[in-house]
Amino acid sequence: MKRRERTRQLIELGGLVVKADLVALTDDDRAVLFGLLLEGAATLRSEKRDQALALWARRGRRAFNGEITDKNLR
Repeated sequence: MKRRERTRQLIELGGLVVKADLVALTDDDRAVLFGLLLEGAATLRSEKRDQALALWARRGRRAFNGEITDKNLR
């Protein structure tokens, strides 16, 4: 069962990468995608952690609710 749960988690996380349009925006360049994720991880290890989490959570909720489009991403 754990393997199935892990597989589902990985598929869902990959779906978020696609949903955020990162695959298209990076021309499916895995090095760029990984670098972007590493940059996010570095931010989460920094003194900006709380501010970044609040901002990213707010944007994520708005996107899930359909309030964010390409035109008003910021």
